[in-house]
Amino acid sequence: MSEKTKAIIERSEIPLEKTWDLSKLYADMQSWENDFKKIDALLADFQTLKGKLGESPSVLKKAFESEDRLDRALEKLYVYSHLKSDEDTGNSTNRALQDRISAKAAEIEGETAWVEPEVMAIPEKKINEYLASPELSFYKRSLEELLRGRKHTLSEKEERILGMASDIFASPHKTFSVLNDADLKFPEVSDGKGGKARLTHGSYRKFLENPDRAVRKEAFDAMYDTYTGFKNTFSSTLDAMVKTHAFDAELRNFPSALEASLHPDNIPVSVYENLISAVRKNLGALYKYFELRTKVFGLEKLDMYDIYNPLLPECKMEVSWEEACEWVKEALKPLGAEYCEILEKAFSERWIDVLESKGKRSGAYSSGCYDSPPYILLNFNGTLNDAFTLAHELGHSMHSYYSDHAQDYHYADYRIFVAEVASTTNELLLHNYLMNKKDDKNFRLYLLNHLADEIRGTVYRQTMFAEFEKKLHEEAENSVPLTPDKLSAMYSQLNSEYHGPFVNPDKKIEMEWTRIPHFYYNFYVYKYATGLSAAVALSKNILSGDKKKLDAYLGFLKAGDSKDPLDIMRDAGVDLNASGPVDTALKEFSDTVETLAKGLLP
Repeated sequence: MSEKTKAIIERSEIPLEKTWDLSKLYADMQSWENDFKKIDALLADFQTLKGKLGESPSVLKKAFESEDRLDRALEKLYVYSHLKSDEDTGNSTNRALQDRISAKAAEIEGETAWVEPEVMAIPEKKINEYLASPELSFYKRSLEELLRGRKHTLSEKEERILGMASDIFASPHKTFSVLNDADLKFPEVSDGKGGKARLTHGSYRKFLENPDRAVRKEAFDAMYDTYTGFKNTFSSTLDAMVKTHAFDAELRNFPSALEASLHPDNIPVSVYENLISAVRKNLGALYKYFELRTKVFGLEKLDMYDIYNPLLPECKMEVSWEEACEWVKEALKPLGAEYCEILEKAFSERWIDVLESKGKRSGAYSSGCYDSPPYILLNFNGTLNDAFTLAHELGHSMHSYYSDHAQDYHYADYRIFVAEVASTTNELLLHNYLMNKKDDKNFRLYLLNHLADEIRGTVYRQTMFAEFEKKLHEEAENSVPLTPDKLSAMYSQLNSEYHGPFVNPDKKIEMEWTRIPHFYYNFYVYKYATGLSAAVALSKNILSGDKKKLDAYLGFLKAGDSKDPLDIMRDAGVDLNASGPVDTALKEFSDTVETLAKGLLP
């Protein structure tokens, strides 16, 4: 490596204050091992209730309580193992820890698969008595949820087999993650300052924001040339994952994998389809944004590496970690004094793992359990986008903190459908704060550019991903093999349709499907789009100063899984079963593009 090449640091080089403190989970590995040994006893306690759930409401109550104790212990063990593994995905000791608890959880899933079939076998008259029983009043929602899945519940033997195989079914995702985060190596590319830097998952966005088009192109080519070399492996893992989803849906008597994935959250397919339809109808605003970019940059057409760099590169800023923290704290003050006091814990108690290092999992996330802080993994590279990522992940963590402290363990874990709402609300609050921080025309235009890119990336792009994912599963359900050529052709077609006439459909972008981890998450990406759509409305409510609206939002953060997700969102003031929130978010995008055009064009 040349002296001018920026090296990726080792984890041991990171200052302690910029790493998370996992000792709040386990003080040392022996403590983890001690808890791991207790799992069998918790399982044995739960298994004593097998065959007895139909005896009385008190027995079923004991089953709920015993299962919660088992799940809570497993969750704590798993969270620690995956956080340790993600510190360095190439560390085989930590990866083995995660593999052990994953295998144990799969074993237990098989051993406890009798629960749902046994509840379903209770005669209807007795079940109705259970639902009306004071002893089961706290668990009534959970019991109703179980009964809603009656026609999708298999026999005890079948459920046991599927439970025991769950770790095997996760293998495609595991293989993708290890290859993508640990084994895949990218080349050195020009850093735009006369030197070289190693291209990484974490730094790629920074290269695409570089004002030098040659730097952007080199990084883009290097990224997709690398992935192209592994296209057969990536198509194999994705094909296997999609087939797993389709297989599970068919076994459980769902019409499609999509419906199976939406069932746990009680979300109608119309919500998914209406999102795609609404975005498709509003592609014109996106095309206008790309047309604006061609005019600003003096290009006939954009290339795919020209859609992330700022429209005002002279305003592009380096943001220090300390500055990002200060901005976020100030931006979130409208959420109230209590919220800000809790927020301070994230920094003072080291919830956050800040810097990119060798082997560290790419991207960013919030993760924790009922018995731990809601930890945050970042790969902070000093961009404005990184500051927004900090706000985003803190939204997740604060949502978890509030839910965990307001709800019993049984109802604390909020559904994935609402998971992206608090995070994107925080981003919009940060945008508002920065817009009011400086009375500088160019800085404000820069922020509007960032907002346009945020909505483009979260509503338009994630909906394109959602449509691609829907097509993937439809092909698998029709027994069509997902070969590299098939996947690339499907992706290329959608990419062209969404990006329109002002973007050159670069041949290499057809390989983008290889690097998107969310395609392994079973219809997750649409929730980013619905989440931001809700956040546009909720951020306006918070900033209105109306205490009732703020209380409704804080009520949403505290709700956990105490109601169905759509009902929780209605209580917060947003109806996601209608197209209104998506239309409003896209109107915000259109208005932002118009304001940008007025400020940037003569």
